[in-house]
Amino acid sequence: MLEEKPVAHEAFSLAGKLAVVTGGGTGLGFSIATCFVASGARVVITGRRTAVLEEAVSRLGPNAFAECHDVTDASSAASLLQRIESKHGLPSILVNNAGTHVKKALADTSIEDFRRTLATHLDGAFAMTQATAPLIKEAGGGSIIFIASMTSLIGLPLVVAYSAAKAGYLGMVRSLASELGPDNIRVNAIAPGWIETPMLEAALAGDPERTKRILARTPQQRFGKPEDIGWCATFLSSPAASFINGAVLPVDGGASIGF
Repeated sequence: MLEEKPVAHEAFSLAGKLAVVTGGGTGLGFSIATCFVASGARVVITGRRTAVLEEAVSRLGPNAFAECHDVTDASSAASLLQRIESKHGLPSILVNNAGTHVKKALADTSIEDFRRTLATHLDGAFAMTQATAPLIKEAGGGSIIFIASMTSLIGLPLVVAYSAAKAGYLGMVRSLASELGPDNIRVNAIAPGWIETPMLEAALAGDPERTKRILARTPQQRFGKPEDIGWCATFLSSPAASFINGAVLPVDGGASIGF
C-alpha cells in the first residue's frame, strides 16, 4: 500500500476547530483571532469591553463570536466555558492572551501593583486553562497557548511585576504540557518581541533613543507585525505542530539571542 503524502494546506488548517482567545478584541489577541479565522476556525474572543468586542467581531466576520469576561474574576471562568459550549460546541484551542502591564521602578511598585499583575496573568490563565482543558479533552485534544514575553527570557528594567508574571507562564507551560500531554492536549508559549501595536507606540512615543536601542539589538533591525504572532499561534494550533509540546517559541527577530 502506498503511503499517503501530506497535503500542506491540510497540515496548517484549523477547519472545524473552535478557538477561545482571551483579550481578543484588540492588539495581539485580535491578530491571533484574525489568523485563526483565515485558517478556517471559528473563534470566540473575550474581554471586558462589550463595544470593543462587538467592533472586533464585525471586522472578523461570521465565524467570530464575543463573550464579555474579565479574567481577573477567576471564579467566573467555568460559567464562561459553559456558555461557550452551549452556544458553539466544544473548543479545541485556548489562547491565554489577556494581560496587563505595569511599568514602574522597584521602589514605586506597590504590593498591590505586584499582586494585581500576577492575578491578571497567572490566576486568570490558570482559571481559564482549568475550565477549558476538560472540554478540549472531550473534543479529542487540541492546543493551549500562553502569550509570554521577552521578559520571560531576558532581564528588562522597570517591569518587575510583569516579568514575574510572564516568567511564571513558562513554569505553567512546562508542567501542563507534561500533565495534559497524555490527553492529546499540547501546551506551548509564544514569546513576542517588540511588535507594532498601539501599546508599543505608546511606550516609545517621544523616546527615539529607546527605539534605536531596541532595533540595535534586533538582528532583523525592525519591529514585528501583529500577524507574525497570529500565524505563529495558528501553526502551533495546527496539525503541522502535532508533536510540539512544552515549547517556548520566541517571535522577536532574534532579539532574545543577544548581541
